[in-house]
Amino acid sequence: MNLTIENFLLVGSILLIISIIAGKTSHRFGVPILLFFLAVGMLAGSEGIGGIYFDDPHVANFIGIISLNFILFSGGLETNWVAVKPVLRQGIMLSTVGVLITAILSGLFIWKVTNFTLYEGLLLGAIISSTDAAAVFSVLRSNNLALKSKLRPTLELESGSNDPMAYVLTIAFLGLVLHPEQSVLSAIPLFFKEMVLGAIAGFAFGKWSTFMINKIQLDFEGLYPVLVIALMFATFSATDAIGGNGFLAIYLCAVYLGNQELIHKKTILKMFDGLAWLMQIVLFLTLGLQVFPSQILPVVGIGILISGFLIFVARPLSVFIALLPFKMKQRRRWYISWVGLRGAVPIVFATYPLLAGIEKANMIFNIVFFISVTSVLVQGTTLSLVAKWLHVALPAKAKPRTPIDLLLSESVKKNMEEIHLPGAAAAIGKKIVELNFPISANIAMIKRSGRYITPTGSTVIEGDDILVVLSNDERDMDAVRACLLHGNPA
Repeated sequence: MNLTIENFLLVGSILLIISIIAGKTSHRFGVPILLFFLAVGMLAGSEGIGGIYFDDPHVANFIGIISLNFILFSGGLETNWVAVKPVLRQGIMLSTVGVLITAILSGLFIWKVTNFTLYEGLLLGAIISSTDAAAVFSVLRSNNLALKSKLRPTLELESGSNDPMAYVLTIAFLGLVLHPEQSVLSAIPLFFKEMVLGAIAGFAFGKWSTFMINKIQLDFEGLYPVLVIALMFATFSATDAIGGNGFLAIYLCAVYLGNQELIHKKTILKMFDGLAWLMQIVLFLTLGLQVFPSQILPVVGIGILISGFLIFVARPLSVFIALLPFKMKQRRRWYISWVGLRGAVPIVFATYPLLAGIEKANMIFNIVFFISVTSVLVQGTTLSLVAKWLHVALPAKAKPRTPIDLLLSESVKKNMEEIHLPGAAAAIGKKIVELNFPISANIAMIKRSGRYITPTGSTVIEGDDILVVLSNDERDMDAVRACLLHGNPA
């Protein structure tokens, strides 16, 4: 079956519905939901029951890049800086030094046990060197894992920030495969250029995006998520145009945005959460369609060998070496080693050799696909079990609630209070978005001159306003009063 304009929407919607329904049942079998999305794509492919022929690495790469933009941006928006700050150095070491060591160890192993050249082995090692943000976010959150000692923010920070490093290494080693006369040292300037420009651009676009969102004064609430999508794509494409790493830029931009006061922030976060899920489904369906199962079978043997080395040797060694400067219990290092899930990102990166047309591109793609599936299947299904074995799990009820959790919570607030603001209150003349208001509380209504106003983030507080405030408890209400009356940050 060939996809045409006439049947594309019908087939696409059917596959989405099947994926969502299949994903709903995944918890009963203990299988990560992402594998169901891949399986649906493969079953719908030319060698499955759907018979849809799809073999276009250009389209798969394009869909992969667009999807990764949304997945990384959504992950960045949900990154709580307060939780991440204490583990920032560990996360950076894992996402840079850890990825580099994984790539080198895996590449050398592949070179020794296959007929790949050294540069081809290092290219494959680079492609599989990073943990996958979509896989880690999805598995950790779907399992509702509560982990000790800031393990969860460490894992989410690593998975959200290590794709740029793997991307740079992939492009660098791909260049060496195409031009083997060049030295490995020639990749060093490329690395620093991409990472430095990406970091600077991400922070700059984060500040600019915050200004745009809070100052543009749009008439319709639904336009704010659209504006953020435009800013996200502008960040990625502009950074790429100046030679920086676009993936790093959008992640840092989103982290900055997610920790600022924004107009209609709740709407933006919910919209991106839904879009991230949509993009995960579309990405895995596309990659499932791109794969031909008959071509996977010949690489199963070498795939098991490389996957085993990656899971049990390269990943643990890279984690232990990267975390040497930090004090941490051994069982926590082992758990970080186990949460080395590979998912869609390595498969997307594996399309670059296909686009470049190198000799072993098809074999590399099939090996990477097999490694990603086995990683999610073996590691993803055992995260809860290994957490209990290593004594790093907390009871589900002890799971800490982040500011993002509180912001997205639909639970009914316990306390309601009317707060009258005298003319000398610190909040007078400020927009609600500028108040540093507690995330766990919200202004439900404002009584002004005998009329009731439903406020938004752009509503300006005036003297003699009476604010109807909802909060979870009295401590939150104390923080609200301090914020409104004295300007103390919550």
